[in-house]
Amino acid sequence: MTMTLAMVTTDSTDPGPLAAWWADQLGGSIVADNDGFYYMVQVPNGIMMAFQMVEATAPGKNRLHLDLVSADRPAEVDRLVAAGATKIADRDGGGFWWTTLADPQGNEFCIADTGAH
Repeated sequence: MTMTLAMVTTDSTDPGPLAAWWADQLGGSIVADNDGFYYMVQVPNGIMMAFQMVEATAPGKNRLHLDLVSADRPAEVDRLVAAGATKIADRDGGGFWWTTLADPQGNEFCIADTGAH
């Protein structure tokens, strides 16, 4: 059996603003809004993201998160914080550096230096 990852979906009590925020940060665009219930975002590298309406999100740390890379991680972190992200911590895994942040609705994600993965 062969499977293909179609998209990464995030639950949200207010998915429209979150979809717009991620589209802006990744240079993508919202390609469907499905009556405000389910937003699809196309990002330039071909990956699809979706944001779907739920009545309540699960409390605590999300078990699945996005790992992003950047040639200038500190500048990208500053840009994301200015756009509404929250910086949680800089991390060092024995010379492997990354930063953990949260999007405006509290979903954690990480940014590592290019070539770190």
